[in-house]
Amino acid sequence: MQILDLRDEPQQIPTLAKWHHQQWASLNPNGSLEKRIIKMQDYLSEECVPSTFIAKTSQLLGSAAIVDNDMETKPELTPWLASVFVAPEYRRQGIGSELVKHVMQKAKQAGIEAIYLFTPDKANFYQKLGWEVIANEEYRGHSVMVMRVKLNKALD
Repeated sequence: MQILDLRDEPQQIPTLAKWHHQQWASLNPNGSLEKRIIKMQDYLSEECVPSTFIAKTSQLLGSAAIVDNDMETKPELTPWLASVFVAPEYRRQGIGSELVKHVMQKAKQAGIEAIYLFTPDKANFYQKLGWEVIANEEYRGHSVMVMRVKLNKALD
C-alpha cells in the first residue's frame, strides 16, 4: 500500500467525492456530489492545509484530509482532520490508522501543534491513535464528539 498526495492523482477526485458524499451527506445537508468535486480541487494546492492523502494499491483504498475548519460552530479550532474514509471492502486492515498517522505526521512537519476532528461514532478508533475527546455536542442533527491530538505528544 502507498499513501500519496491527491495532487499526484487528481483523477481520483470523482471516486473520492462519491464515497464521501454517500458517507456524509446527512452531515452536509446543502451539499451535492458536484459541489464536493469542485471543493476537492482546493486540496490540490502546494500547502499542507488543505490537502488530501489517498491510500492505494492497484485500487483506491481510502483517504484522509487536513482542512482549515470542519465545523462552522467551532471557528476558533484549526486545522482539522477530515474525510477519513476507507472503502468498505478494505476496512479493518489498518488502512484508516495509517492514513490518520500520515496526516498527523505531515501536520507536525508543517509546524502544526494540534489538530481537531469530529466524529459521530469513531471516538475509540481515534483514541487508540492518541486523540482525546474535548467536547460532546449536537451538530447538524447528530450527536458528535469533538476531538484533539497534540502532535508533539502523539508522535514522539
